Amino acid sequence: MKKDFLKYQAQTTSHPLAIEISKAKGSYIYDTSGKKYLDFVAGVSANSVGHNNPEVTAAIKNQLDSYAHVMVYGEFIQRPQVELCKLLVKNSPKNLDAVYITNSGTEATEGALKLAKRVTGRWEIIAAKNSYHGNTMGSMSVSGVEKQNSAFRPLIPGTKFISFNNANELPKITTKTAAVILETIQGGAGFIESKNEFLLKVKQRCLEVGALLILDEIQTGIGRTGTFWGFENYKVLPDIIITGKGLGGGMPIGAFISSFENMSLLKENPTLGHISTFAGHPVISAAGVATIKEITTKNLISSSLKKEELIRKYLIHSSIIEIRGKGLMLTALLETPELAAKVIHKCLENGLILFFLLFEGRAMRITPPLTISNEEIIEGCKIILKSIDEVND
Repeated sequence: MKKDFLKYQAQTTSHPLAIEISKAKGSYIYDTSGKKYLDFVAGVSANSVGHNNPEVTAAIKNQLDSYAHVMVYGEFIQRPQVELCKLLVKNSPKNLDAVYITNSGTEATEGALKLAKRVTGRWEIIAAKNSYHGNTMGSMSVSGVEKQNSAFRPLIPGTKFISFNNANELPKITTKTAAVILETIQGGAGFIESKNEFLLKVKQRCLEVGALLILDEIQTGIGRTGTFWGFENYKVLPDIIITGKGLGGGMPIGAFISSFENMSLLKENPTLGHISTFAGHPVISAAGVATIKEITTKNLISSSLKKEELIRKYLIHSSIIEIRGKGLMLTALLETPELAAKVIHKCLENGLILFFLLFEGRAMRITPPLTISNEEIIEGCKIILKSIDEVND
């Protein structure tokens, strides 16, 4: 299978982990030899309620027995779509009361950017250096790492960049600005949190000049950082939310959320201002409904903060210079990128899945399912410490 994988499937990297998977359940993934791996990555923050979650799996099967795709998004009334939109609105601030479901977080980014331009009548976007919002042309245009973007230029014009957490650069947000788009916690850059009320200051500047604030909650949202939305930790109120990843419980999904008044502008001038064939797919939406119910009814949101404390307690080593992030969106920084790569691969040998971050080579991603047990966390931390020692010997 590996030979065919490398021959027929387009590769994203020259060095894939290349584990051949047979099954996955709870916090574990199993390869075809029967070896099991404790999963500290959760499909890059996507398997929020664990692998093959019984409630999510049942919701998918039940919906498939009724109907799958029947019409382009927004034409027919489909219960899973409506229920998912209602649940997202229920768990959002009052001004965010309309949801557009998409097929991915990147697609949600595209929709949010279009909406901001439509609402304001402006075209300029302010984004952050070292940010990541996706890999389509629009989302890359607001992602702030030139090394990632340069091979694909020219991108969509009209984006200016500021430094995350640098309030001195906020005057770059002007009356020409349609929106500021920021990750609530910068992900690829190394899980960098807002400091000194930076997000609040950005919001205030947006209010002063009539710009919108878009917060990318693709990784931070749906309970991963100790509140339903990550921005709740920083007391800021966005005009548009982007979500994805953990919303689908392992299924491909995204959404952007704003006020009903704003969203209504996509209906006319032009008609069908934002459309999609498979967005809001009923099977995927059913998985989203089950995922939110699991997270909100089983104390998974608040417990993510207690599990963070446990990781910080047990993951202490002289080679770990810092643990960044919040809740179960954490990264351990090692002394060098070379050491981080060796430890990640050694952990794989020892039965633990870790992963890299896009732009911070020293980082080891720790984003397990929200359902992970305390015992599994301690087990994983012990494997990391053991692997560091083995690499250092």
